[in-house]
Amino acid sequence: MARSTIYLASPYGFSEQWKRLLLPEFIAALEGLGLEVWEPFARNGQVDLAQPGWAYAVAQRDMQDVRDADALLAIVNGTPPDEGVMVELGAAIALGKPTFLFRDDFRRCTDSEQYPLNLMLFAGLPAEGWQDFFYDSIKALSDPGKALALWAKG
Repeated sequence: MARSTIYLASPYGFSEQWKRLLLPEFIAALEGLGLEVWEPFARNGQVDLAQPGWAYAVAQRDMQDVRDADALLAIVNGTPPDEGVMVELGAAIALGKPTFLFRDDFRRCTDSEQYPLNLMLFAGLPAEGWQDFFYDSIKALSDPGKALALWAKG
């Protein structure tokens, strides 16, 4: 039986330091749930950035992966969060994919008292219990009582 796939939407591949120190922790946590992790910087590593049109090719491959993945985890740190992550999250929401949000950034960037971020980021989460789809630490990703671990179990 094939493992479920999760697209890891994050800006952490743009920095060698983040790629080396942050991404492996997220990937390990998700793999620990039995998931196949689609990390776009690793999956698009074969793109030749010296070729004309490389950016379009990367964007198309990333969007195809969002379409093909079973779910999406968006790292939504920053004020505002990364634009590319927001497009990937929006596409996953529009496609009806299960979406999960990670934010360990203590800064608030919202007008809402209920949500810690722009309310549109929560459009793919349930109105009641959205907190079970929102993670504020790497350790919480494996919490067996929260939505990601329950979804991963199938």
